[in-house]
Amino acid sequence: MEQPAVTHAMTVDVEDYYQVAAFFDVVKPEDWEQWPSRVETNTDRLLMLFDEAGIKITFFILGWVAERHPELVKRIQAEGHEIASHGYSHQLIYTQTPEVFREETARSKQILEDITGTAVTGYRAASYSITRQSLWALDILAELGFTWDSSIFPTRHDNYGIPGSPEEPYRIITRSGAELTEFPLTTAKVMGQAVPAAGGGYFRQYPYVLSRWLFQKASDGGRKPQIFYLHPWEIDPEQPRIPNASWFSRFRHYTNLHRCLPRLERMIEDFPFGTMSESLGTVTLNKTLDLREFDTKKAA
Repeated sequence: MEQPAVTHAMTVDVEDYYQVAAFFDVVKPEDWEQWPSRVETNTDRLLMLFDEAGIKITFFILGWVAERHPELVKRIQAEGHEIASHGYSHQLIYTQTPEVFREETARSKQILEDITGTAVTGYRAASYSITRQSLWALDILAELGFTWDSSIFPTRHDNYGIPGSPEEPYRIITRSGAELTEFPLTTAKVMGQAVPAAGGGYFRQYPYVLSRWLFQKASDGGRKPQIFYLHPWEIDPEQPRIPNASWFSRFRHYTNLHRCLPRLERMIEDFPFGTMSESLGTVTLNKTLDLREFDTKKAA
């Protein structure tokens, strides 16, 4: 297919298979150490793929993982990829207090900066959990020195989403008057509805031809940069199975794991990708969302 003219953002949320929201009710953070880790091996497979493709991408790294696998963080950095924060313990922000969120986010940022020796200015929330109930988190991100965020999904979902929020990169003025750049997750308008097209479980569940069509549609034929994301565990069909998880959680997590890597290879061939910062560098921010004026009760 014809290559789009813009650079899209390829992103990886670096977390292990037992840390996902789908298993929150059966695998508690205090039990994570009991599970065999596969995050390093799977992330190294992705690093090899991106090296062969000749692209640099953005890795949003969980602080808990970075703390235990500092050499993995150093390899990601050494290969020229961008490093951003994915928080510390992968908890849904709207279930945390502002005090706990501030402590964990500051801790995660410091861990990554100590390992890399460079400032970490980008952030993505666990399970995109900056929603109307947790917009206060954006003030804390700004206080801690983050300048851009990629946590808001402009769609409806049972765990996340702010439907009706801007679908292109935009400025956010927080309730304290600070400013952040938001790069929202990709959605495509189909019959007036914002259909998720950013990757992850959607990418595994949709046929590849549909994923490609939605991504191309969202990009307006290659004129608007978009975000693609996935997790290291999504290319690992041999990962241990979590017992006692609900059928729906198993469906979300395990569907088409064996198809994800070859589909990712096709995605990289079909669209030009780079880091979040490279992609944002091609954008003129035409919209501003001022949270001091944002009425959460009226938002649909």
